[in-house]
Amino acid sequence: MKNSGKAWLWLVLVVQAVCAAFFVIDGLFDWTGMPEPLGFRDLHAFEMVLSLALLAGITATAMQIRAQDQREVRMQRQLDMASGAFEQLIQDHFDQWQLSKAEREVAMLALKGLSVADIAALRQTKDGTIKAQCAAVYRKAGVSGRMQLLSYFVEELIAEPVLDKPSQI
Repeated sequence: MKNSGKAWLWLVLVVQAVCAAFFVIDGLFDWTGMPEPLGFRDLHAFEMVLSLALLAGITATAMQIRAQDQREVRMQRQLDMASGAFEQLIQDHFDQWQLSKAEREVAMLALKGLSVADIAALRQTKDGTIKAQCAAVYRKAGVSGRMQLLSYFVEELIAEPVLDKPSQI
């Protein structure tokens, strides 16, 4: 949310708080039967203005909620697209490395951070089989282990160099 949008929401909140405080104080005077201070008498027009301000605040809040919902939908759509693109990137590399179906499944589970024992349990096979499949994946990918495999794909996500030029310290 932009700073101007935040400032607008804070302004609406303050206006609503002032209106609410006025109505609470006015209501307390009415409820207790205490005489209202001089400034509170015959303020029907002022009460109408405050009521309209509250309605405007409610409208602004509803509009902000709607805008936030729309932003959330857009962000989820972008995240889904990025996730799908990343999945496709991984599959393209798996194709290039000519991984078997089992090696693809093991590599994907390894990229997701599962341990050898967890992968073996999920695939209903022995740890040694998973270790052998991981070794085949690493060999075909030209990496030495799980961290390098993961780093390979992270590097693909960060296509631009981290350091453009030497920093001036």
